[in-house]
Amino acid sequence: MRVDEFDFDLPNESIALHPAEPRDSARMLIVRQGEPLEDGHVRDLLKVLRAGDVLVVNDTRVLPAELVGQRIRGDLRANVSFNLHKRVDAHTWRAFARPAKKLHLLDRLELGDNGSIAATVTGKGDTGEITLEFDLGGAILDEAIKAHGAMPLPPYIEAKRHTEERDKTDYQTIYAAHDGAVAAPTAGLHFTEGLLQQLTELGVTIERVTLHVGAGTFLPVKVDDTDDHVMHAEWGDIPAAVVERILAAKAKGGRVVAVGTTSLRLLETAARATGTLQPFIGDTDIFITPGYRFNAVDILMTNFHLPRSTLFMLVSAFAGLETMRAAYAHAIGNGYRFYSYGDSSLLFRRD
Repeated sequence: MRVDEFDFDLPNESIALHPAEPRDSARMLIVRQGEPLEDGHVRDLLKVLRAGDVLVVNDTRVLPAELVGQRIRGDLRANVSFNLHKRVDAHTWRAFARPAKKLHLLDRLELGDNGSIAATVTGKGDTGEITLEFDLGGAILDEAIKAHGAMPLPPYIEAKRHTEERDKTDYQTIYAAHDGAVAAPTAGLHFTEGLLQQLTELGVTIERVTLHVGAGTFLPVKVDDTDDHVMHAEWGDIPAAVVERILAAKAKGGRVVAVGTTSLRLLETAARATGTLQPFIGDTDIFITPGYRFNAVDILMTNFHLPRSTLFMLVSAFAGLETMRAAYAHAIGNGYRFYSYGDSSLLFRRD
C-alpha cells in the first residue's frame, strides 16, 4: 500500500506534553466496527470488559538510555549524544547517534555526567545507527546507564519541552519489571493500581509479556510503499505458562485484550507460524499492515499514533483504515490528546 494513505493533519496543540492525572482519567474512544464511536475514559474498561477476558500487558521497563558525552580522537574532542535502542549482549548496544558524522570506527567515547562510562564505536550503519561496545557490562552497565542517562522522551515531546524529573515515573508503567526498553509501551501508562485491582475483581485476568521497545518505534517511514519498509527488530518473551492460561481463557470464551501495539505485535509474532499462540523468546520485526490476518488478539487498547507511522498502519489493519480515519478525525475534532502521554482508544477487531 502507498504510505500516503496513512497520512492525516494533526494540530500542533493536540500533542500531549504530560499525562492525565490520575492516569485512568485519560479519555478513551471506543471503536466497534459498524457502530457509532463512543467517548469514554480509561476507567470505563470496567464497563466494557467482562469476566473471563485476558488483559495482556507489556512489563518492560524503560532505561534512561539517552547518554551524552565526548568523542575522543587523540587530542581532539567533540560533543556527541546517543539514544540506546537495542541491547546486543552484556557489553554492547546499538544506538542512534547525534551527530553520527562525527564518529568513526574505533573512536573512544566518554559518556555520562563525569565521563565515567567508557565505550568504543565498533559499528556504523548508513542511517545514523552506531554499535557501541562498553567497557562495563551486564548489571553494572545497566546501573551506570540508570545513574547517568536521561529518560528518552519521544522527539515530538522533546521538541516542545525539556525532560523533567517527573518523567522518570510518568514515562514508566506501574507494572514495569524488566529493564531493556528505550521507549515506553505507552498504552500501559493509563493504568493505576486501583483500576487493575478492580479489573481483577471483575474477573479479568492480567497476564504479562515482555517486549523491549526500541527507539525504532519513532523512526519515520521514508519509503513510498509499505512493501519497501524495513522494521527494526525488538526482543520479546512470552512464557509457556502465560500461553497456557491465555489459551485456556479463550477456550472458555474469553477475549484477549492487548494493551498497546507492543503487546499485540509480540502475541501475533508468537501465533504467526501456526495460527495458534505459542511460547516465544527472541527478536521480532513483524510489520502489520491492512490485509494481515490476526490470530491472537481480539481487542486492542492503544494510544493515538503519528501519521504515516507503522503504528497507525497496524491499528488500521486491526480495525479498518476507513474506520480509523473516522476515529482519528473524531478524536481531533473533540480535543483528544495524542501520542505517548495522550488519550487512548479501544479497538474491537473487525472479524
